[in-house]
Amino acid sequence: MLSPFFLDYWYFHIPNYLLSLVIYTLFGRFLLGLFLPPDSPNYIWRFFVRLSDPALRIVNWLIPLYVATPLRPLVAAFHLYLLRVAFWLALAMQGLAPKLGAQAASGG
Repeated sequence: MLSPFFLDYWYFHIPNYLLSLVIYTLFGRFLLGLFLPPDSPNYIWRFFVRLSDPALRIVNWLIPLYVATPLRPLVAAFHLYLLRVAFWLALAMQGLAPKLGAQAASGG
């Protein structure tokens, strides 16, 4: 069951978790790319490529052309991490981000 803390701040947690999922998937793709060729038939590699390709296409216009192809997932993860921090800052400045002590105070 979902805690009241999660439900009270659903507009923060859902985008935050989705961005985290994409960031960690990009890290996984980068790390697997160190050991596998880009056209590997490995099903785990294909899963990471399929899941991270949309994020790479979206962030690709921010990545300079001189960045090597194997490093692009790492650079894309960095840009998405900056987006995650900017999202938190935007909500915190509006007073909409969860407070660190809010869960302990609410008994969650």
